Parts: sequence; structure tokens; C-alpha cells
Amino acid sequence: MVIQKPNPMSQITISVIIPLYNKEREIEGTLRSVLAQTRQPDEIVVVDDGSTDHSADIVRNMHSPLIRLISQPNAGECAARNRAIAESHSEYIALLDADDEWEPTFLEKIESLITRFPGYGIYCTGFSIVSHDGVFPAPGPDTEGPVPNFFRDSAHRYIANSSVSCIPRAVFDDVGGFPDGMKIAGDLYMWIKIARRYRVCYTPERLMRYSKVASNRSAASYTPEQTRYSFEELYDPSAPEEEREFIARAALGKALVQSVKGGTEEARRAARFFKWTRVYRRTLHKVQVLNLLPVRWRGPLLDLYNALAWRLARKGL
Repeated sequence: MVIQKPNPMSQITISVIIPLYNKEREIEGTLRSVLAQTRQPDEIVVVDDGSTDHSADIVRNMHSPLIRLISQPNAGECAARNRAIAESHSEYIALLDADDEWEPTFLEKIESLITRFPGYGIYCTGFSIVSHDGVFPAPGPDTEGPVPNFFRDSAHRYIANSSVSCIPRAVFDDVGGFPDGMKIAGDLYMWIKIARRYRVCYTPERLMRYSKVASNRSAASYTPEQTRYSFEELYDPSAPEEEREFIARAALGKALVQSVKGGTEEARRAARFFKWTRVYRRTLHKVQVLNLLPVRWRGPLLDLYNALAWRLARKGL
């Protein structure tokens, strides 16, 4: 599906939305990266989701006419994003997490993609990963323009994520918002809903810095979810194989976090439901093994595995 193409004579408007929860160490740098854009946003909507630190005060002290701070009781990242979308006014919505930063030409490039490839459901760029031992390119497609098959081409690569994606407001009007109450992988849930109906546009230019060293990353602060949304209900057995595998990847990646934090039954349910996967059997086996261990062992063991995998990936292995 393709949305109605914008009038080439009209000005493209872009709102930046940022969900904020206990990011006092990072939020100023995040906002300064937006304010330093060569193509300025039309507005920056920050929704403070019940922070208990000084995050909101830091935003207030930025004193930029572009920044609008909205406070609400803690309801989760997806609810904060939905509130920010509802409070924003532009035709396009650029997503950014409160602990990541854009390169100065990010919005300029997004506007160029919108102009050259109108009518797409997601516009996104490549990015770099900031770790304790350096900055490294995240694997992604090599070519700019329409992504031939989002689900297939996302296997073992990054295309969309919650800090490089710009989405037309009309798309949210069509498919709905982020899954309220889902605390892990709500962004993947959203990409699935969009990519089922719309095409995705991508550039390999690395225009965002994703921080692996930020405080309070969502996976580190997991608590049991209270939501009616799940990857099981999103799954369609009649869908193409690449779509079904992408959903399995999202569900099993989430199950790893749930298992580590003690959500054994939730992780076990996902492993049973998606045990048919062929592409992500390694992740399936990790979930199954972790569920057999005492909860106190799971986090350190997974951290050790991930550290080793990260070092091997850096070496091209």
C-alpha cells in the first residue's frame, strides 16, 4: 500500500518525538543533536513518562522554543510515544530515543528521501553502535531507496529502529499506534504492522549513534508486562515465510529478556509457539537453555555469550 503522495509544492513538516524516562545523563546530548540539525525540525515533543530523576528539569533548562515538554504518570515507552504523536502537529513523525544521538544531517537526509521517494510507510537510515570499546557500523543493506522486502532483508541486519525512523502521520492514522503496555520490542511490533501494508525506504548512510552504554536501557529495566498485545496474536500462519520468521525473531529476542528477568513462563510460552523457526534456531535454543537454569545464573551467562558474540562480530566472524 502507498499513502497519498505529498504535494511537491507544499513544505514538508517534521516533528521529532522523544519518550523520556530516567535519562538525566543522556537527554541533553540527545536534544543537542536534534538542535544541531542542518534541517531543523518543526517541533520537538518530549514526553516525560514519570521520571524519578532530573531528566525533566534538564529538558526545561534547554530553553529552546522548539522543545515542548509534556509530563505524564509512568505508563511505558509505547504509551509515551503514542502521547507524543497525538500532541505533535507535523505531517511526518521522526522517532528518537532519549539516549541516542543523530548526526547533523539526519533530518536533511530524511527530507531528501521523502522528496525523492514519496508515499512510503517508513523512512530510515543506517547507524553506528557506540560501545565501551569503540564505535562500529551496524550491519544494514548497502543500497539507498526502496527496500525490496523488509521482512526478508531485515534478517540479521538492521533497517528500521526507534531512533532512525520517520513515519508519515497518515500511516499511524491507518495502522494505529505503538502497543500500549508492551515494554520490550514494541518498536518491532510497530514495524511489522507498517511493513505489512506499506513499503520501506532506506539509506545506508550512518546518521545515528546508538548507545550500548547508556543508563537504564529498556532490557535492563524489564518488569512483567500488563498488555493485550503480543507477537502471538500478531502472527499470521498464512503470511509469507519471511514475515513469519521476522515475528519469530522479535518474539524470541523478547523472550530472552523475559527469561533473564525471571519471566520463565512467558519465555517458555514464546519458545513453544515459535519452535518451528528455521532462521532463528540459535535464539530459540538460548531461550530454552536459559529457562532450565536458576534465574540468578541467566543474566551473567547471557552477558558472557553476548560479549563473546560482539567480539566475534567485530572481527567479521
